[in-house]
Amino acid sequence: MKDVRIVIVDDSAFSVAFIRNILESNGCEVVGSAGTLEEVKEVVTAQRPNLVTMDMTLPGTDGLECTRAVHEIDKNIKVIVISSMMDDEIVNEAKKNKVYAYLQKPFESDDLMATIHRVMATEELYEFLQQEYASIFKECLIDGLNKMTKTLLTFKDEYSTSKECASNGITVIIGISGKFSGRMLIDLSEETASSLATAVFRREPKNRDEVAAALGEFANIIAGNACSILNRKNKALGLRLAPPSVLSGENVTISACDFNTVTAIGETTFGELLLNVGFKGGDDEWM
Repeated sequence: MKDVRIVIVDDSAFSVAFIRNILESNGCEVVGSAGTLEEVKEVVTAQRPNLVTMDMTLPGTDGLECTRAVHEIDKNIKVIVISSMMDDEIVNEAKKNKVYAYLQKPFESDDLMATIHRVMATEELYEFLQQEYASIFKECLIDGLNKMTKTLLTFKDEYSTSKECASNGITVIIGISGKFSGRMLIDLSEETASSLATAVFRREPKNRDEVAAALGEFANIIAGNACSILNRKNKALGLRLAPPSVLSGENVTISACDFNTVTAIGETTFGELLLNVGFKGGDDEWM
């Protein structure tokens, strides 16, 4: 990975060699290693890396004390813990000490590189996401509708927005978490929703709860498929879904976001359907 200078902190010669091999094989520059607190201070002061991998168990000290020492030298150096020990208490302490990520031994090389990419390449990763997500969610909506109802969807309009707007009757909202947080929502009229649910069930829905259940699962499949494609394109995204929320009524308002979203209007056999999706930048989730 270009321009990533790394110091490995671990008192195991095997672990240092193992981690070094992974990093250098993937284009990272390993500028030093350390196994004690004093060695950490010396090598970080001399080499000024932008990333440190940190073991938690070290002779005469621990990873948290060494992390504090690193940040006393330069608060902008990012620390990733790589340790065989991992429990809630130690992870919480790591968070308090401004550790950026926690990886438990043993680990796959892909996991290490994905973690480093998430920590070091925020801007590039967000730009990638911004370029990719709208077309992927649209394609997943087309594909999902076709597979679940054997019908087609054609998009007739698309625009960016961050403003609130009135719902057409029923809105399904799905929160998205990971390296970047976001949301996807599908909005449609009650008549369109009922017709869509009928096609999904292959029968008339028994009540409004069944309509809501069908729409919730439909939206969950669309969002899940889209996020899976994005994760396969770049594992560092680590996108995951929250359970869907279904809102309905005469005065439902789709709330505004503090980030831009893309809205696409689709024509279906059942009526008009609105897809809205977007992500905000920044390091939203600690790993």
